[in-house]
Amino acid sequence: MIFEEYHGKVVFVTGADSGIGMAQAQRFLENGAWVFGFDKKEDGLSHLSTLYQERFSYYVGSVSDKDAVTAAVNRCLAQFHKIDILLNTAGILDGYAATLDTDESLWEAVMDTNVKGLYLVTNAVLPEMLKRQAGVVVTMASIAGIVPGGGGAVYTASKHAIIGYTKQLAYDYSRSGIRANAIAPGAIKTPMNQADFAGGGEMADWVANETPAGRWATPREVADLTLFVASHAADYMHGEVLRLDGGWTIK
Repeated sequence: MIFEEYHGKVVFVTGADSGIGMAQAQRFLENGAWVFGFDKKEDGLSHLSTLYQERFSYYVGSVSDKDAVTAAVNRCLAQFHKIDILLNTAGILDGYAATLDTDESLWEAVMDTNVKGLYLVTNAVLPEMLKRQAGVVVTMASIAGIVPGGGGAVYTASKHAIIGYTKQLAYDYSRSGIRANAIAPGAIKTPMNQADFAGGGEMADWVANETPAGRWATPREVADLTLFVASHAADYMHGEVLRLDGGWTIK
């Protein structure tokens, strides 16, 4: 899948050190974009910087830290001069904890990363997009934002919040040239889900068997969908939630 339109485009990706975020960064780089990664970890970011040199840059920090977010966005604008596409991909799980097993520290940690981080990064990037009356925002929701069982109490709450936020973002700014949509993945084999493959991998096997497609997806498959959602082919798509779940939610 090649999108020549991404040559010269600037993409800002949160959670770009591994998993879906790294796959997104790689796919846009492969399609000629300039990419800026933002994550708390650096190993994957450094690797991408070595591979793509002047077309990839990054900042290490947390999406829940307003000062770090501001510094990252400012560095991106100083180097690449604009942000055409924002991929809000950073997120953390909650261990499938029910509400009575969710203490305040877990609640705050998940909400700070998944929801507050989304808000802080979007608000830091959006003014530059509005000046040009052009920009695409793709948020990372989950089937947990649609049906129960994809996470615990706070993860599910956070993903429902992400979907609502994305729809409101589209509602408020579509006429100002901003296009916002969400992707809702199901079982994606990423480092974040490595616990499901621990031991004999019984949990991973159960998830695959319960998925109509009969398997887990790869981060690249989510990245390929992102290429389409951010492209001109999807220009009339606003406030949508695209499921990539192997049929999980049709059961």
